[in-house]
Amino acid sequence: MEGMNMKKNLGNTPVVTPLPVLIVATYDEKGTPNAMNVAWGGQCGYHHVALNLSLNHKTTDNLKHTKAFTLSIATVNTLTLSDYFGLVSGRKENKIEKAGVHISQSEFVNAPVIYEYPLTLECKVVEMQEALDEMHIVGEVMNVQADESILNEQGKVDFNKLQPISFDSVSRSYRVLGDIVGKAFKDGMKL
Repeated sequence: MEGMNMKKNLGNTPVVTPLPVLIVATYDEKGTPNAMNVAWGGQCGYHHVALNLSLNHKTTDNLKHTKAFTLSIATVNTLTLSDYFGLVSGRKENKIEKAGVHISQSEFVNAPVIYEYPLTLECKVVEMQEALDEMHIVGEVMNVQADESILNEQGKVDFNKLQPISFDSVSRSYRVLGDIVGKAFKDGMKL
């Protein structure tokens, strides 16, 4: 242990990184589209994503009604728009209208696709459970829609072209995903 750095206890505020910046879009019971910036979410299986939402969000009510959502990945180019979707409540104003974004109905689920985002997952709710004063939602990805501009020669998403951002909870800022530093399922073989 000699020569190792000293550790310091920081309390119970988690620092988990990277936190994706996810935009969840839904319809309400009248068919009005809404979008919100979700801090707590991510992929939880090969074909599933998980979200943890406060019970008081309009999005939570919308999900109970439609059982469907789209999940867009925020990027450097959509940073301002994405931050806005997290600043204002859908109960107070029509965020889609105010932001001036273009939407279309998903072909796969009853949810809006926001044209301005280059990567969108179209999801149906397969599980909703109230726990820890939140709504835990699992969505099955029915389709992934991607702009051709973010695809490589093989037709796969290129993260260098997508430029997804993550939320830095310590400095309350956004960071862009960095360079490739190793090869998964290969570099560990050195040990």
